[in-house]
Amino acid sequence: MARIFRHTFTVPADAIDVQGHTNNVEYVRWMQDVAVRHSAEQGWSMERYAREGTGWVVRRHAIEYLLPSRAGEELSLLTWVAGFRSHSSPRRYLFWRASDRQVLARAETLWVFVDVSTGRPRSIPKELSSAFEIVQNDEDVLEGLLQGMP
Repeated sequence: MARIFRHTFTVPADAIDVQGHTNNVEYVRWMQDVAVRHSAEQGWSMERYAREGTGWVVRRHAIEYLLPSRAGEELSLLTWVAGFRSHSSPRRYLFWRASDRQVLARAETLWVFVDVSTGRPRSIPKELSSAFEIVQNDEDVLEGLLQGMP
């Protein structure tokens, strides 16, 4: 079970805006992509959600941009589940540049579990919530990075 999921990638040239750094829309896209990857690794692929007639929708994104990223830079995007409520789950993210050991952005998305046929919130089944280990303290993630993990 991946307590903290890590995806490393190189910022593509088409992610850069007119100001010469990564466009904020790209961060949101990367957050969605890494959440899907983490879920699939834990046994909850998009195909599984579709078979069960369920899925996740975003209620809220919050991103704190600390430093810019640029084309060609290698970044790690880490994500973890910060908790479960009856119908929702906050997921956190940290954008990390290993070359200078800098946090570029911190983010959180509040995901709502829904029945796709009605679009209405649905209770998160125990089978789903038990597939993820909760990480409540963001500092554990940063400490792990500074020690060369996760």
